[in-house]
Amino acid sequence: MSLLTQRLGALPWRRAGFEWARSDGVTWVFIFKVLLAAFVTLWLAMRLELPQPRTAMITVFIVMQAQSGQVFAKSFYRLLGTLAGSAVTVLLVALFPQNTELFLPSLALWIGLCSAGAQRHRNFRGYGFVLAGYTAAMVGLPVLSQPDGAFMAAVWRVLEISLGLLVSTFVSAAVLPQSSSAAMRNALYQRFGVFAAFVLQHLGGEGDRAQFEHAHVRFIAEAVGLESLRALTAFEDPHMRRRSGRVSRLNSEFMAISTRFNALHQLLERIHDHGQVRAALEPALQGLASLLAPFAGRPLTDVDARRLTQALEHYQAGFTDEVRRLRALFVEREPSEADLLDFHTAFELLFRFVVELHSYAQTHASLAAHNHAREQWREPYRAQTNAWACIASGVRGAVVLLALGSYWLATAWPSGAMMTLVAAATVGLSAATPNPRRFSFQMACGTALGAAAGLVEYFFVYPSLDGFPLLCMALAPVLAFGAFLASRPQWVGYGVGLLIFFSIGSVPGNLTVYDPYGFINDYIGMVLGMLFCAAAGAIILPPNSRWLWRRLEQDLRGLVVFAISGRSKGLSSAFESRVRDLVHQAYGLAAGQPQVQRDLLRWMFVVLEVGHAIIELRREQEGLPIHPAYHERQPWRQGIRVLGRSLIRLFIQPNQANLERSLYAVDHAIVAVQRADEPFARHFDTSVLRRVQSYLHFIRSSLLDPQSPLALLASQGPRDVS
Repeated sequence: MSLLTQRLGALPWRRAGFEWARSDGVTWVFIFKVLLAAFVTLWLAMRLELPQPRTAMITVFIVMQAQSGQVFAKSFYRLLGTLAGSAVTVLLVALFPQNTELFLPSLALWIGLCSAGAQRHRNFRGYGFVLAGYTAAMVGLPVLSQPDGAFMAAVWRVLEISLGLLVSTFVSAAVLPQSSSAAMRNALYQRFGVFAAFVLQHLGGEGDRAQFEHAHVRFIAEAVGLESLRALTAFEDPHMRRRSGRVSRLNSEFMAISTRFNALHQLLERIHDHGQVRAALEPALQGLASLLAPFAGRPLTDVDARRLTQALEHYQAGFTDEVRRLRALFVEREPSEADLLDFHTAFELLFRFVVELHSYAQTHASLAAHNHAREQWREPYRAQTNAWACIASGVRGAVVLLALGSYWLATAWPSGAMMTLVAAATVGLSAATPNPRRFSFQMACGTALGAAAGLVEYFFVYPSLDGFPLLCMALAPVLAFGAFLASRPQWVGYGVGLLIFFSIGSVPGNLTVYDPYGFINDYIGMVLGMLFCAAAGAIILPPNSRWLWRRLEQDLRGLVVFAISGRSKGLSSAFESRVRDLVHQAYGLAAGQPQVQRDLLRWMFVVLEVGHAIIELRREQEGLPIHPAYHERQPWRQGIRVLGRSLIRLFIQPNQANLERSLYAVDHAIVAVQRADEPFARHFDTSVLRRVQSYLHFIRSSLLDPQSPLALLASQGPRDVS
């Protein structure tokens, strides 16, 4: 065999090796880094004779993530949360020394506020609230009977956690680093190619509806995820930090182009049987398809972005003349008034889509420059959380701590303090998850597994060990298995429970005490505390139940009100990001309920369509010159205001009467605009009137869309969403 043949034969193995390195290899690197950071931290904590070396080790398990940016962000917010929780503990102990009747309710209130904050900020910032809550419990409960030790307990905990944070961040950044900025750049480059292929597949209004909805779910997740990545890269990469404004702008513009295309697709789908209109639109659609084809399914590099920008500029330069030519041909066929409105609306939506594409391409191309004018972006991504969801999370946390703390004080069970503080940690960690009951139960199972492993290690293995290396060898199998579970999203609760609470109950300190009764009681308290949290998550306003889906759906519909009455500055990007954030939350909470998820997506489509049309109408009116023809008292402008009020009633309470009222209002507004230029023909800009008519017509077609939830809900009358 020749050398070339041998190399060709080795290629499949090399390709398989690369695939393994990108999948399972990443997991094994993560496990190795977790073990290395944990053992280095434990060794340092023991050498420094810190009171609780296991606390420093647990910090490693909590903050270690696959990407270094995630570790930096989590470490930063953990430190802030620890400082805040320690300060609150010292304050509460100073105010209520040895007064459990006041200390415990105050601590429960603090835990509830922190749980609500964790629900409000569903990212690493929310993790700071989690730490502020259960740090107060972990520092305050053990020193409740000895208040003079509260300050030193808080100081030692801050030092132990700081040690764990320093080692974790160093290992994450220095040992086989996986950067968040690389993940973000890859996401930016790959996303447009996927979107271009999606556009080509559905540009004519065809394509499978389920695939169309599934693609939008992916785009929503990518938009939310990219915003999180952008926040993480600020901690690790100055190169991307200088481009943070452009990345935020790029994310906002991607949401805009996906919304624009959705509106165009929905209109093309509705007029699918209108042969004349479709034939008139075909040349323009084919031109756009040929423009996007070279970019479909491939990464969009900086060079490609410049090419795309130039191609879109050329397309825009001839767009107006092409529309005039096609309109002249279309008018020769003597279309109906409705077909003519469909024609103008489709071309207006197509033009807006191309404009947004051009802006996106310009921003993407600007990433190659170290400094650029497009960095100045003042319309950040805005998340939206339902207030009732935050209140429910806070109530759940306060009830858990108050109930278990009261039981501990009433029974004087020696392990009651352990049960209470573990419950405080569990309720905090599960606060921001879609299903607190399941996450708490998984943690309880992981803790039970840790108890079984700890029993063997503590009483049969540790007495035979001599030296720190042998201790590491004894701990490594359990910790590696826990890290493996934590690296799998579906098993993360088991991994967190095993790693954290095995370390609390079974990792020896500088002075090891072999107390089997205390050991067993502590683990019983841990498991009971987690099971109580699971029960609370299932009983006290569980977030994955019907009540929250309906609240989030109500909030989603309420964004149409925001589009109508919100402040104009930054309205479009704020509207886009809030819609996607709400749908992303609700879609995750409704996991396992495909019909609920489908209804949420369809509400999203109609809210985006109507909301954006309203925003465009507002922009057209705000840009009008001062002249009697454009005065607010003109019938056509009054008609648009009446339409806005009727849409507010419709989306707050969708029913047949409100739908009919809105349809009448939009028909009246269209007629008023058509008649508007009669008294002031020489003063009107006909292009403005045509755009206004197009957006009004699009609102009308959205309200009549048979795929819209309004088609079903409007016939059912008012509905109680409480």
